[in-house]
Amino acid sequence: MTLQIDIDEASSAAPYEQVRAQIAGQARSGALPVGHKLPTVRGLAQELGLAANTVAKAYRALEADGVVETRGRNGTFVAAAGDAAAREASAAARTYAERARRLGLSEQDALAAARDALRAVYGAAR
Repeated sequence: MTLQIDIDEASSAAPYEQVRAQIAGQARSGALPVGHKLPTVRGLAQELGLAANTVAKAYRALEADGVVETRGRNGTFVAAAGDAAAREASAAARTYAERARRLGLSEQDALAAARDALRAVYGAAR
């Protein structure tokens, strides 16, 4: 089990976002198991040919999302984030649904707005 990250210089996504998304995806899929130690910020930056601040930004975002946890000088590890992420997404969806209802949107209109937002974030279906 090793971390596999490919930076696409032609991508419209910023390098830190590519790093964040790829680590999150590998953690979610189980390719990076819970407790797997990630490379140091400097080590990964050097390996990918990126600035250390770019990798640090990705690690901070992953930590904020609960995907990884930093244990001080011991390093950064994949966290048991699956359940936490699902709970947080469910809570956000419920908050959205309650707000859409207060605004007087029909269920169909609320779903359409959510689909539009998801497409904007994830990209159009291919």
